[in-house]
Amino acid sequence: MAQINYLTKIQFDYGAVATLPDELRALGIQRPLVVTDKGIVAAGLLDAVTDAPGGPDGLAVFDGTPPNPTEEAVESALALYREERCDGLVAAGGGSSIDLAKGVSLLATHDGPLESYAAILGGMPKITVEVAPLVAVPTTAGTGSEVGRAALITLRDGRKLGFISPHMIPKVAICDPELTIGLPAGLTAATGMDALAHCIETFLSPRVNPPADAIALDGAGRAMRWLERAVADGSDREARWQMMMASLEGGLTFQKGLGAVHAMSHPLGGLDAPVLHHGTLNAVILPAVLRFNAGHVGDKYERLRAAMGLAPETDLAEAIRILNAHLGLPCNLREMGVTDEVVPRMVDGAVADHSSATNPRPAAARDYAALFAEAMG
Repeated sequence: MAQINYLTKIQFDYGAVATLPDELRALGIQRPLVVTDKGIVAAGLLDAVTDAPGGPDGLAVFDGTPPNPTEEAVESALALYREERCDGLVAAGGGSSIDLAKGVSLLATHDGPLESYAAILGGMPKITVEVAPLVAVPTTAGTGSEVGRAALITLRDGRKLGFISPHMIPKVAICDPELTIGLPAGLTAATGMDALAHCIETFLSPRVNPPADAIALDGAGRAMRWLERAVADGSDREARWQMMMASLEGGLTFQKGLGAVHAMSHPLGGLDAPVLHHGTLNAVILPAVLRFNAGHVGDKYERLRAAMGLAPETDLAEAIRILNAHLGLPCNLREMGVTDEVVPRMVDGAVADHSSATNPRPAAARDYAALFAEAMG
């Protein structure tokens, strides 16, 4: 039997950010904590969120989101939430800000420690509907976290764990492509490949969810058609709209679960050094995993090729490798600064990661060791 649940309220289009005040009022949020990062503030993007006409009279801003959200940052933001007597949250930024805000929304209403709510430690049933209300305003087109049920947060001991529950999905997602206009080419490429990886990997998940499959195929097609155009011209409004939709669709497919790409990228993202971008990791790892899963997915590669506008005889893994190269992304993990010394620990992390269970081909430690060796180059 398949259980299928969809999902949350989404405001999508140019100008959608203007709906934020009304959405906050509808949720009864009078004093939100805005969770963002210093880059968003410096770029002036936060003003578009906080200065929307009719917005709340009082709000607090936490701009200390790190590149990969951490337990320490969650606790710092939570302290400000309580000090300012906030009653809800607005996440403005990429996936890191949104995931960090999810962590705050959880601990604002649930007793700690944070670790006790991790999915692989049996924490999913402990997360209740009492989480603080959250509105997500993505400023990149990649993670899909604005409609995802998970937050990935690195604990003090270096483990990057998933906190997963339908209650973690933001109450409203406000997706305004205007906020992505002018995003640097490198970040556009990395976040766009994140969206494509989400669509591909969730489509390949063996769980039964035909609605998610249809969304994943549509998202993969959009990303393949529009990503290079968005990278080439950051002011291309049509390309920005299409990539934000592809990102959203990648998040909507998360309900099926991910796979070995994310099982490998999650522990890598928990490293203190080098600091590794999640979308770039997914892009670099994806070809190796596609080769590993070949022959274990029925007709799904054929369906992906059709959706992505590729010829029937195309090697899917090679097509992704070529796309990465065209986008100027790294060729392998070693080029990103990953060293051989950390690989055994990364293999252990991949085996333990919650995403591994939904890879279409079961992967043991020896398989992940081979996959990391290939991705290292």
